[in-house]
Amino acid sequence: MRLSTSCCAQVLIKSTIMRFKIDTKEKFHVLTLMDHVLTVNIAAALTTTSLEYLQQTNRNIVLDLSAVESLENEKAADQLAQLQQSFYESSASFVICNLQLGVEAQLESMELLEMMNVTPTESEAWDIVQMEEIERELLDDEEDDL
Repeated sequence: MRLSTSCCAQVLIKSTIMRFKIDTKEKFHVLTLMDHVLTVNIAAALTTTSLEYLQQTNRNIVLDLSAVESLENEKAADQLAQLQQSFYESSASFVICNLQLGVEAQLESMELLEMMNVTPTESEAWDIVQMEEIERELLDDEEDDL
């Protein structure tokens, strides 16, 4: 049985309002941005909001960018890549799903797409989170055996 709760929120950080929806699942949280452009300020607000989840038991994030039609600039894209890296350094998953073709093309042209964990659908993102959870458990077991 999957537990799921959902809510909508707005975060005000440095005079920037980031509109998003949070859907909490058993193993991850889905953050769905509701803005059409991922600006540098929204990326910063996303980073602040997302990093708070690293303090929770359920630390994994699936970022749904289905509403985002473009990235403001390379700095916004870099912040997204750095956010994902922060999660992996903290042994947590951060998977991006539902990219619009324009956003995908922008990330590809900046040579960031290959560095990011991107899936076409939320269902596939769920599979990635599950596999990474299993992988981390196996690695922890191996380290305990040493």
